[in-house]
Parts: sequence; C-alpha cells; structure tokens
Amino acid sequence: MSAATRRLTTAQALVRFLTAQYTERDGVRHRLITGTWGIFGHGNVAGLGQALVEYREAMPYHQGRNEQAMVHAAVGHARQLGRLSAQAVTTSIGPGATNLVTGAALATINRLPVLLLPGDYFASHAADPLLQQLEHPVEADVSVNDALRPVSRYFDRITRPEALLASALKAMRVLTDPAETGAVTLALPQDVQAEAYDWPEEFFADRVWRVRRPAPDPAELAEAVQVIRSAARPLIVAGGGVHHSEAEGALRTLVDATGIPVASTQAGKGALRHDHPADLGGVGHTGTAVSDELARTADLVIGVGTRYSDFTTASGTLFQHPDVRFLNLNITAFDAHKLAAGTLVCDARAGLTALAEALPGHRVDAAYETEYSAGKARWDETVRAAFRADDDGAVPTQTQVLGALDAVVGDEDVVINAAGSLPGDLHKLWRARSPRQYHLEYGYSCMGYEIPAALGVQQAAPGTPVWALVGDGTYLMNPTEIVTAVQENLPVKLVLVQNHGYASIGGLSESVGAERFGTDYRHRVADGSFTGAPLPVDLAANAASLGMDVLRAKTVRELREALATARTATRPTCVYVETAPARTAPPAEAWWDVPVAEVSAREAATGARKAYERAVADRRHHL
Repeated sequence: MSAATRRLTTAQALVRFLTAQYTERDGVRHRLITGTWGIFGHGNVAGLGQALVEYREAMPYHQGRNEQAMVHAAVGHARQLGRLSAQAVTTSIGPGATNLVTGAALATINRLPVLLLPGDYFASHAADPLLQQLEHPVEADVSVNDALRPVSRYFDRITRPEALLASALKAMRVLTDPAETGAVTLALPQDVQAEAYDWPEEFFADRVWRVRRPAPDPAELAEAVQVIRSAARPLIVAGGGVHHSEAEGALRTLVDATGIPVASTQAGKGALRHDHPADLGGVGHTGTAVSDELARTADLVIGVGTRYSDFTTASGTLFQHPDVRFLNLNITAFDAHKLAAGTLVCDARAGLTALAEALPGHRVDAAYETEYSAGKARWDETVRAAFRADDDGAVPTQTQVLGALDAVVGDEDVVINAAGSLPGDLHKLWRARSPRQYHLEYGYSCMGYEIPAALGVQQAAPGTPVWALVGDGTYLMNPTEIVTAVQENLPVKLVLVQNHGYASIGGLSESVGAERFGTDYRHRVADGSFTGAPLPVDLAANAASLGMDVLRAKTVRELREALATARTATRPTCVYVETAPARTAPPAEAWWDVPVAEVSAREAATGARKAYERAVADRRHHL
C-alpha cells in the first residue's frame, strides 16, 4: 500500500471522495453522487461551501431555496435513476438542519438513497453555546441533528477528521444496499470541516459499489412453485421493488406464461403497461373495482417488492378468502415475512425469472382469465367515462383534468404527485404507459414533494417532459423551488389545480363526522367556521412572480390547448385551472381505517361511528 498522502480539509476530502464513488449493476457503471444541493449558512459555508468551490468542475452544485425541498429533489432524482445514483444535500446548523427531517423520513420510508450533510456545533466546544445551538443540561454531545437519527438508515457525527475514513465507506455501503438504503446522515461540526489532515491517497481512488441481485434460496423457490401450482385464484401485487430492480420485463414474462393477473400499489403502478391483458390497475383503498374484487377472492396473494401499507391491504380488510395464503418475493426479509407469508428473499428480477423458469406449462384456469378480463373491460369503460368531457366549454372536473393530460402525454413523460385527492384518482384512473411514467410518493404522502421532485427527475432525464400535479393546498406548502427551476432552466411542467381547500381531507373529515371543519380556504364567518366566500388568492400570479410562464385555462378546451403548449415548452411552465366542485372519480372500492370518535354529542360523528364499527368487523389477522 502506498504511503502517499494529500493534505486537505475534512470538507475538501469528503467532496473529493464523493466524486470517485460509482455503482455497478448488470455490468453498467453509474456515478453514485451526481451532484450536491445546498443552502449555505454558518455551519457549512466555510467548510463544505469552500470545498464545493474547490471541486466545482467535478461535483455539480445546485442551489435550493428550502432544505426539505432539496431532499425531495434528491429523492426524485434517485428514484428516476433506479436508486443507482443519488445526490447529496448540505445545510447550515440549527433550522437548516432540522428542516431536513421530513425529507429524510420520506427517503427512508420509500427506501430511496440520499446523502445528508448538515453542519453541526463545534466539536471542540471552543464557542459554546454558538448561534442556533440547542443546549442540553446533561448531554453535551447532543445537537438538533440527533433528530435525524430515527429517520436515517445510517448516522454519524464526524468529530475528528480521521473518523471520516471509516464512516464515509459505511455511508456509501448503505446508500448502495438495495435492501437497506434510505437517508444517510453525516453530521459535520463546522470546526472539523475546516480542519486539515493528511489523507491517504487510497481514500480518493475510484471505488465501485456493486448492487447485488441475490438469487432465491432453492428450498424457498421449490416451496413457492408448489404453492403457485396449487392455487386456483392467484393474484400478484406489484410494489415499488419491481421498478427498483428493473424487473418489469421479468414480471411480464411470468404473467404472459401463467396468466396470473397483476394489481399494483402506488409505488408499483406501471409494472405492466395499462393495456396489458393481465394489468388490473391499482389495488386497495384507492384501487380499481376489478383489482379489489379479485383481491377479496384470491386464494394466493403473491407480493412482489411491496411493504403492504394500510392502503394496499385496506387496513387488513381486503383479502377475505377463508383459505388465503401469501407468498412474498422481496429483497428485504422484514417485508417478505409480513402477513405470515411464505418467502422468497431475493432480488425481484432474479426471483421472477426463477419462478418463470420453474413453472413451465403452468397456467391459470381459462375461466379465471375470462373473469378478470371482463372486469378489466368494465373498469376501462369507467375510466373513459371519468375522463370524458361532453361539453368542451365547461369548467373541468378534476378527473377531466387527468383525462386531458392523458390525451397529451407520450410514453416517455413522467407524472409526479404525492398528496391530496389526486393520488386516489390517479391510482384508480391513470393509464401508465411505461415503468417510469407514474411517479407517486405515497409511502409518506408528503405535501410539497411534487415540485422539487420534478426538478430532480428533470435533472435525471433531460429532454423528458416532467409534470408535477399539485392542488392548491400542496402548492402553498412548498412552491419555492420554482425559483431553482428557473435558475437552472429546468423546463418542468406544473399543473396547478385550484379547488379552494384540502379536498381529500375535507372528504375524509365529512366521512368521520368532523364535518369538513378547517379544510376549506375560505373566509371565517361569524360562528367561527370557514364557510364564507373563497379567499382572493391568485396562485397563478404567485407562480408567475417566481419566474414561471403561466397558462390559465377556464374550460376543458382551453385546458387541452394549454397542456399541449406546456408539453413542448422549453422553460418552466404552469398550467393553472380551477376545477368544478363535483367529484366525478369512482368511489373507494375498499375501506381505510381512520378511527372515529366513540362518543359524541354531534349526530354526524355518531352516525360515522356506527359505519366504522360495521367496517372494522371485517378486519383479519393473517397468521
């Protein structure tokens, strides 16, 4: 081993190290850290800020406006690139660092890699307390960055330069681990960032992290094949792991051979094209009628890359066959064992390929295929009816907005959403044309994700039309990254739907006896409720003031024209539309557990409680 060293500050060494990290899967190499998002303040401007200037030709820098939004942008970037590349995010100490927590939770819940580099207090305690430092009377080593521990897959505070040698390698291992990835935090005391050290040259050598495709255990595979062969009504539930593994082709091969139908979670939608004969659309509380009908009667549920959220299982009420069994193919053992399932702990592509090869000649009964094909045809007509607009001069409904967008996008377009009433409508109705088109963040369902995520996706896929769909409530949470889109000339397309409040939570509030209280954007009236006239707020003007080109659409016809114009725009462009209040989306096909007040003096709540008790009686514990 060479004894050569290089004298750099800790921050310089970290940035230089990051420029030399790569992933490799299936023989294809990718840059691991493609760039760094940052907002500078005391705590990172003199350390990482100076280092990013030093290596600006090798490490692209992106200027954010909100720390949480920078994490969202990095997460969108990593998802678009199949988790084979990621981005770093640096902030100052104090509020800059704590603003990372929501984004970190979102990344870890969704198993998406992001490297967080918040500034921290002086390791030497030379300046103590310093500006923005949280003092703890009995734990002197605590800082606000410790709030990132429970939402990070790996956390370390670098209190000496040489500590980075081991910690940086551990951080890269977690970022590139297909089962354990998520937010990785290296908290960087500001004095240590600026401290010089003689670093071994080997630290800066190119390093390749191979992303594994573990094969299924032979005994588990044999048992899984036997279970599938014995099932009369199998159903595949495709989750995000199908996309992370790039296993869409392997899934299609298995389905084409066996005829087993596929329903998808929010993260798994697009695993099959919408027009594939076996694709039944979304499953669960926001699923399609055909998916949920089959889920209730399936005697075998094959989960592929899903963590079975409550929306997917309808809070434990969906899978009702008396002898239902579960078989879970997942690279994460934690998820594979859910619902007392038989397991295939392996890479999704490797597992699906192995199943297809081990099931020659096996196919579901023709009557079962006929049944789900008829259900799919009925649902396709439901989608067409929801998208249809008989009067082009009318104010569009929300589902007609989706229909207009559906008519404009191409196979390569990416549609991004995360929260509000849109996720339910999209999961039921959107016709995904390609694996990356449907980009719903629903693990954390974080309002404010969409616009910054669109930036990250656009960086990962230049030349691809990227659409961020947001309601007024979500827009008001986090519009600031529009300025970054303008600064970096990222031609994202924003579809801003104005419906004067929290439409999703308003509907939920009404259903549980809370009578839509506090969910409208309206003037307060004399009795304290918010039932007056809509507020005189012009969100389109706000988007324009932040630098976007804005197209206002008042009718279905104007909306179609505006969307077509936006798709070819070379600047950040917003299509603003106020929707008709009528809900035209199909109703929920499965339940979702939101506990209702057990006692109340209000009739709305007592009625909702009776409905709740009827629904919760269907919950099953799959053991």
